[in-house]
Amino acid sequence: MAKTSPKLVARKKRIKRIRKRCIGTPEKPRMRVFRSNRHIYVQIIDDTRHATLVAMSSRDKEFDGPDEKGKIAQAKKVGELVARKARDAGITRVIFDRGGNLYHGRVKALSDGAREAGLEF
Repeated sequence: MAKTSPKLVARKKRIKRIRKRCIGTPEKPRMRVFRSNRHIYVQIIDDTRHATLVAMSSRDKEFDGPDEKGKIAQAKKVGELVARKARDAGITRVIFDRGGNLYHGRVKALSDGAREAGLEF
């Protein structure tokens, strides 16, 4: 039987608690953040159609990562790029889903970059 770490269980509980309130609509889709140890991933999701409208990560080809020093600077750049992609897709307002992570560090930098590039939360 596989053991489940208390950190993982706590994170799953936070995700469920956040998702109860964050539901993406066509007018205001949900911007979901996933943070791994090395990279950061963002999706803009319409939950009524169960479709990803825009996606961006620090691994994408459009992202020129070596220019940015540090993971916080990379997260801010990813936020700016996803906001540009969203504007091109006609999305101006989103609901921010931090994905069970605390709102500081890379998650905060990503949202700040998206706000500076024109997305409204």
